[in-house]
Amino acid sequence: MAFGDGPDDAALRSAWDTFCDKLKDAGSRVFKDHNPASGVQRVDGFRFLTQNLGQAFDLALETRDTRYPAIHTFCHPTRKLGGDCADFLYQQAWIDGSSTYRITGDRGTAAFFNITVQGPRPVGPGVLHEPFGDVPEANLSGTQLRIDDDGGFEIYVGGPRREPNWLPTTAGSRKLFIRQGFDRWDEVPARMRIERVDMTTPRPLPTPADMTAAIEWAGDFLTAMMSDWPEYPFTHGGVDPEHLNRFPDVAATGADAKRGRAAANMHWRLAGDEALIIEFEAHDGLWMLTNMGAFFTSMDYLYRPVSYTPSRTAVDADGVVRLVLSHDDPGYHNWIDTQGFERGNLTYRHMLDGEPVPLRTRLVKRAELADALPPDTATVTPQQRAEQMWQRFTGVRRRYAG
Repeated sequence: MAFGDGPDDAALRSAWDTFCDKLKDAGSRVFKDHNPASGVQRVDGFRFLTQNLGQAFDLALETRDTRYPAIHTFCHPTRKLGGDCADFLYQQAWIDGSSTYRITGDRGTAAFFNITVQGPRPVGPGVLHEPFGDVPEANLSGTQLRIDDDGGFEIYVGGPRREPNWLPTTAGSRKLFIRQGFDRWDEVPARMRIERVDMTTPRPLPTPADMTAAIEWAGDFLTAMMSDWPEYPFTHGGVDPEHLNRFPDVAATGADAKRGRAAANMHWRLAGDEALIIEFEAHDGLWMLTNMGAFFTSMDYLYRPVSYTPSRTAVDADGVVRLVLSHDDPGYHNWIDTQGFERGNLTYRHMLDGEPVPLRTRLVKRAELADALPPDTATVTPQQRAEQMWQRFTGVRRRYAG
């Protein structure tokens, strides 16, 4: 059998050819002003594209049938998207508002847990690319979740109200957004499964129409992703482009309340002989700092100290947390690695108890750090830094174990 013998051949090949053209266009968007011209940062732009090429059809086809849902982990150490936080585990499941679903699993020990029902995506400018941009409708937090004595739980989504764990849906509900946040390296994630409760037949095979629609969705996803990042947060809020190396005030919106967090982003630029000190008062709650590249994807958090939480951070004697962003290891406990990038973005998130605090920054010469920091600021030896790397490596792998 050759091309043209099948009734759907022309439509399928046309869809694929169009996808390849979109992929070529997406690749050209690596070379933009927001992405520095150094080799490592150009490569980072292509990694952003190739990592998400690897999941485009998971989102567009393999998990897309809302009557046969699946929980999909769309960020992990080798797949980054959407300003991901290094100490979050991000998952989603496509759903619809007419079905009833059951999620079962084990709660684990992650400090933060939140499941949100997402509604329709608004139409018009200023809407982030798929699978984002939709509006939170309802959420269930870890503090609200009722679990069994052995840590097991059952959640119903949609249909009639069921106690104790239930999330309502609407006619416009389209997905579940599941986030878990970690503080300590020994915490383990919740393990979950989802199913439609009235399933009686196997999932049907994709039709040619399904496949052409998935190819179109995947192409649009990749080109929009490469177009929106990093411009979107500069244009539509979240980053103050007029104040380099400085955090804006932290503010929480109504949507943030459903997500259970507040956030602020700082765009940074660092010369080879400079260091940036980030300092704030030690405070209640679970806060996180994640260093990201130009395209707002987390840096290599499997091996490198590019993220911090309360349990992994040294606090100075005056009650202030001081972190040092620099290109090489300055020997201080709270070092944030730039992995050789000259430009990037640092995100602060605050969850659970307490309130977010102002974050202050000071740009200093790398050689003058000792004069700029208190004499009792915690330091580490090369051996201790290697031990920290192993703790990170083991802890992160634990979060993503099968």
